[in-house]
Amino acid sequence: MTRAGDDAMHATTTSLDSPVKSNRRVQPVVLTIALVVGAITAVVLVLTTIDPWFPNIGIFAGSADLHVYRDAGFRVQHDLPLYGGPVLLGHLYTYTPFSALVFVPAARIPANWVDEFVMATNMCLLVVCIVLCWRMLGYRLTPKLVGASALLALCFTFLEPIRTTLFYGQVNIGLMLLVLWDFSRKDDSRIKGIGVGLAAAIKLTPGYFVAYSLALRQWRAAAVAVGTFVASIAVGWLVLPDDSRAYWTEKFFEADRVAFPTHPANQSLRGVIAHLIGHQAPGVVWFPLAAGIALLSLYVSVRLHRDGERLLALALCGMTAAAVSPFSWSHHWIWFVPLLVWIAHRALSNPRWWLAGVAIYLPAAAWSWQYSDDFAVVGLFMYPPWWSTIDILMNIYMIMFVFILAGAVIGVRRRAATPRESFRSPGTPKRLTTPGSRGQ
Repeated sequence: MTRAGDDAMHATTTSLDSPVKSNRRVQPVVLTIALVVGAITAVVLVLTTIDPWFPNIGIFAGSADLHVYRDAGFRVQHDLPLYGGPVLLGHLYTYTPFSALVFVPAARIPANWVDEFVMATNMCLLVVCIVLCWRMLGYRLTPKLVGASALLALCFTFLEPIRTTLFYGQVNIGLMLLVLWDFSRKDDSRIKGIGVGLAAAIKLTPGYFVAYSLALRQWRAAAVAVGTFVASIAVGWLVLPDDSRAYWTEKFFEADRVAFPTHPANQSLRGVIAHLIGHQAPGVVWFPLAAGIALLSLYVSVRLHRDGERLLALALCGMTAAAVSPFSWSHHWIWFVPLLVWIAHRALSNPRWWLAGVAIYLPAAAWSWQYSDDFAVVGLFMYPPWWSTIDILMNIYMIMFVFILAGAVIGVRRRAATPRESFRSPGTPKRLTTPGSRGQ
């Protein structure tokens, strides 16, 4: 980059070393203050909206899923079955046999500080995810970028999917990191696809990104992802033959092992139908609808990708994977994070986009409701079933997804009707080099 280009980047008021040029800039001091205030507010809300030690729901009184993972690793080491019945805490193990091999190291972490260690690790991974999002938008990796990403990560702790992931000790952030790492690489990278393959090998939902690679005609990346996934099955079968046989011939097809489809936290299309009719959604109804949504989202995502909006396309794919999955816990919707980073990127040059960020953040925030002295919930979808608005609240993420997808459709249609040089967003440099070509 030329010296003039460097000066222009440092002159931007984002303090993130962005190549953005605009007459409507956010002053660096204002941005820093906003990030600090947002981070402090989010952390205070996490710690005060509900007692952090409140039984079974306080942010420091959870880690149930983490201990199920540790138990899976323990069972692998002691040749105990994974799928013969309930594991720790009465839960059924629903992940792949390969995932249990991945969780073996977690079983080796001392139990008296594993919760804190994993929560801190998840926060660090969230910062890395946000940094990768900025990099995909063309920002340079600098201390300022990392610092802003750390503050933004704290801002996101009051997002319900993030708060719940931290509470349960879930693996969602790590899986999102694998996918982001994959799609931030050069298109011709020989190892592109490994991240998606590994993510799908642990939790099947990221397999949707293979379809995205195919839609982009990134044949090598799709092949690497599928090869990685198949290799994980082979490793699982070699090390855990009985568990692999039980999972891939029987348990794999039992979606209801996760939970009852009518559970309010089932934020998927199948969940919406189940919520409305009061029982399991007929496959003849939800599957064609899910397939149609998946195809429409793939089409829109490819169009966005070709228009240079790679991060937005990836965020849309992540949300679509949660939407069309047979069962999606609310914490699967962590793909609000890259969407909000993209919105923040746009808002740095057009402040009106902050309103869009607020419109996404508030419904997805970790609002709590205390039913009694010993029972409370987090998330609007878990609010009292006798409320007149419960049909909206119980399906809030899918409703948001419909609006996001519709907005993306409108966006690509407008771009198609506008000369290419005219529709570049204020936040997208005219000759911005893709992150992959910068040697990530």
